[in-house]
Amino acid sequence: MIEKYNWITEKANSLKGSNITFKEEWDAHVFKIADKMYAFIGHDNEGRDILNIKGLPEANEELRTFYKGIIPGYYSNKVHWNSILLANDDAPENNVVLDLLQESYELVFSKLTKKVRAEIEGK
Repeated sequence: MIEKYNWITEKANSLKGSNITFKEEWDAHVFKIADKMYAFIGHDNEGRDILNIKGLPEANEELRTFYKGIIPGYYSNKVHWNSILLANDDAPENNVVLDLLQESYELVFSKLTKKVRAEIEGK
């Protein structure tokens, strides 16, 4: 399934310190930085392809209002996480999805310790 979303994985792989692993229990590919998840690609309970991303609560609400293809995070804290319905006519454009992935990464990166951030940045 992840192969059809190589445009997402290419973006994730371009982010410093990012890695993608497969979590068998979830049947999902998990995107992490310093062992902290910032996104995952999998399926919801209806079998729809989703990308879960972290965001600021106020931005998450706004996104859900603006895009029908963005819903409260499946299998996660619905205040801090959104699910993007990837194979859906109401899904946001690819560039919007990639921007949201970047924002999720940056949000998680900013919460890492100063030491870990410096290691990732190569300083």
